[in-house]
Amino acid sequence: MSTEHDQAETPVPSAQAGSRPAWVSDEQLGRWCAWVHRDRTGQGRGSTVGPTTALAPWDLSPVAPVPACTPQDVESAASVARAAQREWARTPLAHRAETVLAFHDLLLQRQDQVLDLIQWETGKARYHAWQEVAQVATIARHYARRAPHYLATRRVRGMIPGLTKVKEVRVPKGVVGIVSPWNYPLYLGVGDVLPALLAGNAVVSKADSQTALTLLWTRALLDEAGLPADLWRIVAGDGGVVGTAVVDTADFVCFTGSTATGRTVAERAARRLVGASLELGGKNPLIVREDADIPAAAAGTVVAAFANTGQMCIHIERVYVHEKVYDAFRDELVRATRALRLGRSYDYTADLGSLVSPAQLAAVEAHVGDAVAKGAKVLTGGRARPDIGPLFHEPTILEGVTPEMDVCERETFGPVLSLYPCATDEEALRLANQGSYGLSASIWSKDTRAAARMAGLVRSGSVNINDGAAAAAGSIEAGMGGMGDSGLGRRHGAEGIRKYTESQTVAVQRLMPLGPSPEQGAESFVRRTNGRLSLLRRLRVR
Repeated sequence: MSTEHDQAETPVPSAQAGSRPAWVSDEQLGRWCAWVHRDRTGQGRGSTVGPTTALAPWDLSPVAPVPACTPQDVESAASVARAAQREWARTPLAHRAETVLAFHDLLLQRQDQVLDLIQWETGKARYHAWQEVAQVATIARHYARRAPHYLATRRVRGMIPGLTKVKEVRVPKGVVGIVSPWNYPLYLGVGDVLPALLAGNAVVSKADSQTALTLLWTRALLDEAGLPADLWRIVAGDGGVVGTAVVDTADFVCFTGSTATGRTVAERAARRLVGASLELGGKNPLIVREDADIPAAAAGTVVAAFANTGQMCIHIERVYVHEKVYDAFRDELVRATRALRLGRSYDYTADLGSLVSPAQLAAVEAHVGDAVAKGAKVLTGGRARPDIGPLFHEPTILEGVTPEMDVCERETFGPVLSLYPCATDEEALRLANQGSYGLSASIWSKDTRAAARMAGLVRSGSVNINDGAAAAAGSIEAGMGGMGDSGLGRRHGAEGIRKYTESQTVAVQRLMPLGPSPEQGAESFVRRTNGRLSLLRRLRVR
């Protein structure tokens, strides 16, 4: 199983890593890679495969060889995790929360290490790497504090008020399988693990081959925070082999990636009657109303479109602007985009980093080239920048995009934005709702009430008003997910932890049975019960 965000197979060059952080030693790499699960029974012997080595996007030098797993390794990881989960489920929730809060503190203390690793493996700018740290810290704190509320036993009215006592309790699923992509290796790799663990589950994670070190570093940090060694197992290797095995062994699946692969995950999970949460692709729209604050809308669009070099499921790819302010917005947007600084450094001097792989660069160049060949105009950008690094591409704004162009409705997943003028709000809404995706959207307007009314008409899991994407995604107490081809289920909020549990009903019947006694007879019982039902109706009892 692979995703369209996975790095393409590329030969490893012979040059040594020029972008490797100076503090990363071979000994440290060995300790992190030791967290890759291998079958301890010996049953998988003879079917092992060689390690995988990702390429550092900044210079295409090898990162580090990471052990690759087999399906037997995955089955072993699930078995080991399932045994550990039984004890973990009996561990008081307060103790689980203490472990997560200890991880929170260690993450903030050592964030420079993981920022370096994220940049090394993904090529992103440091600020965008830091956003992952901030998001994961927020998730850890939120669920550690709110899990008792989200998972609390709920008392409900029984069949016969006063005689039937009923409560709903939350019990963990068991082993949660998580398959996460490379574009946010800390946030998407760990942000789903923490609520699953707090809910009493064990986890088996499939590390993306491009960004395995970030996940392995985090696993070592959680070990230091006190998480039992067998409770969170990590497997690595080919997505079609290892990812599929994770889906086939877990009691619940959390997948982030392409819509095509998401459908396959859903089908495999459904055959086993196992639940799945899927965050998939997006072609996210932004609407600029006639009354919008133009400088603010342009600045917000730049962030929403080009953060993480456009390699973000919720980033904006198409903008619909009221025709009366189109020229002013376009000019301000182009100016702000041209001011962005591309670079590769372990500091905060660059606004944008690199694309992650030759495949991603090729996809971006193909969309831009196709659009230009069919008549679109490049307002700024439009070309690769090998003078900065092999996978750099300028942030690009297109005008005159038409439906026959690939960039119009297909997800680019890169720093490319298309502009469209609109005559009315209704036209903007119609165009925003085109296509099969529905992940995130944005509306800019000084009249926030009118924008909120419009938001209700947008087919999207999240709608941000006077913000591009971060306001909804960063509000951890609110659910985040997609509609249509953008997925199923939600991360964050109550559903973000309850999805890792089953709702179990416990009912206690007191004083009298629910049915006719031998002396009463069925006919007499029915008459008396009908009378009670009518009385409850008159008393407006729910």
